[in-house]
Amino acid sequence: MLIIRSVCELKKELSNLKGEIGFVPTMGALHNGHISLIEKSKTQNDYTVVSVFVNPTQFLPNEDFDKYPKNESNDIKICKNLEVDILFMPDKNEIYLENEPKILAPKNLANILEGAVRPGHFDGVCMILNKFFNLIKPKRAYFGKKDAQQIAVVENLVKTFFMNIEIIPCEIIREADGLALSSRNSYLDEEQKLYALKLSRSLLKAQNLINQGQVDTQMIKSEMKTILEPLKIDYIAFTNKNFQEISKIEINNTIILVAAVVGTTRLIDNIWI
Repeated sequence: MLIIRSVCELKKELSNLKGEIGFVPTMGALHNGHISLIEKSKTQNDYTVVSVFVNPTQFLPNEDFDKYPKNESNDIKICKNLEVDILFMPDKNEIYLENEPKILAPKNLANILEGAVRPGHFDGVCMILNKFFNLIKPKRAYFGKKDAQQIAVVENLVKTFFMNIEIIPCEIIREADGLALSSRNSYLDEEQKLYALKLSRSLLKAQNLINQGQVDTQMIKSEMKTILEPLKIDYIAFTNKNFQEISKIEINNTIILVAAVVGTTRLIDNIWI
């Protein structure tokens, strides 16, 4: 495995590769969710490139950029064990230059749900992925379904810039108790982890209601709110896969999304129906 920290060296090494590249962009603090993305890339491509970069442009001023979980030595160990071909770990000064052109995520995707709570977040996602996609030129790129809205933004980016990249959404990886894996789970103490389970349990309740024939989103939302008490709820949303709000469940075309705060940690989760 090559560990590369400069854009110049990355370009040089990539020019020597003959075959399809799978790309897994991460912000580090790798866990089993990331591992599942890397493993999928390994099965579908000749080479796998993983990036570890905590992207400053997707954090709001009051968010956790400075304290975002970091464990470089463990990230390297995981990628070596998985036989990643290239691990790209650049400094922000290597990635962001002066006089950057702006890329703005489309308003219909960027101003709702996560974008409404975190204005500008998806602009930063588009900026960094546009850079990485142009650098690495992958055939496929892998993203977890936990960030469902991000997947929609990335698919739009690829489509509108005519990039020859297939975006591969991958299933959410959970703890045995149902908690969706996230690097930010490291902020939670044992008591808070119990409260965090309310997110997945509210979604399980929604799934059970749908299995029983309930399709009215307001009825389902009411039941979910009860389970989520006493957490501060940012949103409970029901959308189709184009992220348009729906009032009735559409089987095979519905995403139920929830965001809530546990202690001081904001968590998201969802299920695809």
